[in-house]
Amino acid sequence: MQPISQELLQQAKAGDETAMAALIARMMPLIRKGAWSNRAPGLDFEDAVQEGLIGLFDALRRYDAAQGVPFAGFAALCIQHAQQDARRAATRKKHAPLNDSVPLPEDEAAPGPEEQTIASETYNRVMARIDTLLSPLERAALLASLDGQSAARAAQGLGCSPKAVENALARARRKLRASAP
Repeated sequence: MQPISQELLQQAKAGDETAMAALIARMMPLIRKGAWSNRAPGLDFEDAVQEGLIGLFDALRRYDAAQGVPFAGFAALCIQHAQQDARRAATRKKHAPLNDSVPLPEDEAAPGPEEQTIASETYNRVMARIDTLLSPLERAALLASLDGQSAARAAQGLGCSPKAVENALARARRKLRASAP
């Protein structure tokens, strides 16, 4: 790492954005390296980089050249400690439910009362069509298929052969397609 001049430090402390950008650019490889090694559940790479930047700003604020320590070494320790503290905080047991949970999809909104009513009416219409168009065997074969049962399993419950269930299911599908609005 290149040594950082006292002039650059003074300008960055004074709020010079160009000097601050130059300081960040010089320290960014160290920040990124520390962020990569401090990733954890609840602390992803980008968050660890942000913690490293906070450590760099803290180092800039607290640095005293009179101590005789080069800024780069002092800043490296501040960055490392900030990232390690963030990792420890993220992996605490109290955060386990957040770290281990599965996020809910945001794009799927819960249906409102209107959508629920429409879905209920549609379901009732379809069930009425099934009841009026299909024979009892066709209806039972269709409902068993919709429940995920195989033809052999449905045949056991209905007391007929699997081939009879398959034929009844085929007839039910044909009738429902022909009567579709």
